[in-house]
Amino acid sequence: MTVALGPKGSNFILGGKLSQVSAEDAYTHLTTPVFGKDVVYDVPNHVLMEQKKFVKFGLTTENFRAYVDMITEETNELIQKDLSVAACPRDSQGWGRFHAFKTLAQLTILTASRTLQGKEVRSSLDKSFADLYQDLDGGFTPINFLFPNLPLPSYWRRDRAQKKMSDFYVDIINKRKTGSQEHEHDILAALATQHYKDGRPLSDREMAHIMIALLMAGQHTSSATSSWALLHLADRPDVAQMLYEEQVKSFGNSDGTLRPLTYEEMKDLPVLNAVIRETLRMHPPIHSIIRKCIGDMVVPTSLAAPAGKSSEGQSYVIPKGHYLLACPAVAQVDPLIWRDAQTWDPLRWLDPAGAAAQAGTMYNDENGEKVDYGWGAVSKGTESPYQPFGAGRHRCIGEQFAYVQLGAILSTVVRSMELRIEHRVPEHNYHTMIVLPKDPCGVKFKPRA
Repeated sequence: MTVALGPKGSNFILGGKLSQVSAEDAYTHLTTPVFGKDVVYDVPNHVLMEQKKFVKFGLTTENFRAYVDMITEETNELIQKDLSVAACPRDSQGWGRFHAFKTLAQLTILTASRTLQGKEVRSSLDKSFADLYQDLDGGFTPINFLFPNLPLPSYWRRDRAQKKMSDFYVDIINKRKTGSQEHEHDILAALATQHYKDGRPLSDREMAHIMIALLMAGQHTSSATSSWALLHLADRPDVAQMLYEEQVKSFGNSDGTLRPLTYEEMKDLPVLNAVIRETLRMHPPIHSIIRKCIGDMVVPTSLAAPAGKSSEGQSYVIPKGHYLLACPAVAQVDPLIWRDAQTWDPLRWLDPAGAAAQAGTMYNDENGEKVDYGWGAVSKGTESPYQPFGAGRHRCIGEQFAYVQLGAILSTVVRSMELRIEHRVPEHNYHTMIVLPKDPCGVKFKPRA
């Protein structure tokens, strides 16, 4: 495996041509047993690009507007139920305590199922569904990447869970075909209207497996990011207060109450967006991204390779069949790029002339280079030192939804309570596929008067 670090390393790998690098060949043995056949990395790249376009078709502004209310409602319900005095005792000063990651993991699946997955999935979130999810998630570990099909109980549970989850979604699809045609805002409704370029509609199994991929891909990433954000806000009450004051300024009524969040207004909250961006800078959920080399690649001199002819052995060549690894997380905490790189400081994103603003512009340049890989024009972003959602043709299509989900959750929480860290901001757990906070990660809270 060849590792290329820094913005130039990420550009070399994530900006590589289809004739040189393949995400499908790198990941299909890990993802296909979990997601299912005929989707994501189990299909040629041009088919994957079409499938991404189908999902993106459901990520509309109209749907985002509806999602804000749904996410806010789910968050308030969890606070009222799971963080009530009865469920969460208070100390003598009125402070309660919750486990940041466990609570946010629960809230993430509740909000994602209510919005993207649909009412049938949301109503099915009982222990049996949770067990299926856990068994599927057990197939996403480093050992599964190295050994896709070992004769072990975790592998058998993964395979059983995949079939049951696939059947679960197919059953929903069949019931929708025969039921009322009421308007739905979820992705399944969007997929049902889509056709490939050759005119073929998606099969029921393809739709089911895309929904599984959507569930698995978004759960740990969003729950990890929201956990880290709350932990840092609890550690920095001054920033949490700024966030609350921003809510009061933007949504305050004359009687002291706050208006409901709206999608349009939420996009224009600089402190909220800075908190999310800074959390993603320090804690990108996916720290390393792998590709497989499908043709000999000459390492450019910009990556410290010697100048010379490869035929004469004077340059570095990565052979066909080798793996390549980019790690955008390294560039995101590089002290040569970022001031106080290891310090969580959302205010850096409010400086229009700072490194953060420049990196953000390179990543999301509205006026810069756009590339359409088959699922809509996006900023290429491969040369930015800030790439929390990946870059290039495999950039995450759920990026805008993630900002809606994280923004609505964080806004609702700071409106409802004050936060304090119980111990300290935890260390990273790099033993998991997604970078989670290590225990202890307790957060103390006190409901606002």
